[in-house]
Amino acid sequence: MLSSTFNNNAEALTETPAGVPAPQTIEHVNELVADDMAAVNQLIEKRLQSEVVLVNQVSGYIIHSGGKRLRPVLVLLSARTFGYTGEQHFNLAAIVEFIHTATLLHDDVVDASDRRRGRETANALWGNEAAVLVGDFLYSRAFQMMVGVQRMRVMEILAHATNVIAEGEVLQLLNCNDPDTTEQRYLDVIHCKTAKLFEAAAQLGAILCDATPEQEQAMAKYGMHLGTAFQLVDDVLDYSASSETMGKNVGDDLAEGKPTLPLIRAMRQGTKAQSALIRKAIETGGLDNITEVMAAIESTDAIAYTARKAREEADLAIAQLQNIPASDYTDALKTLADFSVSRTY
Repeated sequence: MLSSTFNNNAEALTETPAGVPAPQTIEHVNELVADDMAAVNQLIEKRLQSEVVLVNQVSGYIIHSGGKRLRPVLVLLSARTFGYTGEQHFNLAAIVEFIHTATLLHDDVVDASDRRRGRETANALWGNEAAVLVGDFLYSRAFQMMVGVQRMRVMEILAHATNVIAEGEVLQLLNCNDPDTTEQRYLDVIHCKTAKLFEAAAQLGAILCDATPEQEQAMAKYGMHLGTAFQLVDDVLDYSASSETMGKNVGDDLAEGKPTLPLIRAMRQGTKAQSALIRKAIETGGLDNITEVMAAIESTDAIAYTARKAREEADLAIAQLQNIPASDYTDALKTLADFSVSRTY
């Protein structure tokens, strides 16, 4: 089965690279920032409030629908890594979460999704119009909060990231139903659509602490590689995890005609018949041939190949931390990189 194929690869992915200390667990990372996250969650609750009832209902529903909250955790760890002792990292963590949540609301409308994190999507419950408009509210609330930080560099980073994310959404739309999408075009999409916000989150902590330009860039590159690894594993799990584990339907990307790396690799490595089958599935979308497509993915090295690419990205992220001050928080950043590729959900 595909799930066992990925689990075997996941065991290999958890091996610690040479010269890197044994990682903490993800539970330890969460404990390390527990107090900070409690403050961030309180702030999120406060800044979600609106006089418009529907805004409260939709935004509250998706904010509280679960999720790993890796992006705000990344802001907190980055700030603590450089010894930050103020409170603005709470604002930045909440801002990053609002931006991420806005993208989820808009994504689900574009993809016509009806399930996320094991629950009905906001657009399925309240309609596309409400989902889009509440997404806009979260974007605008995030920018209100950015002004309160009173750091032009923060505004610059987050404004640029938000713009790049929007470009990534358009790039992905252009790739949909296009079986000739190359691996590089696919990577361009995930660098913009997913990894850019990870990059900004990691960079913001360094900016708060007036770290050196070299340290700031190291953190930005760490975040970019981390986000890329995270998305690569997400795309693997789309063909290997159960819907109960992932909180969405297996094969959703194929149903939407998205040529992700497992499909691109399977087309390249498979037989002519397998390649033709996958091409047609991407062109038409839907899950009519999902069993045959998954068999084609399993019979090639598509899962293992994508998993190896994810591990490479995680290792590149860890390598960026070599010249960052050593601490429990730096170790936690390494653990996040390992978690991004060893997770099964």
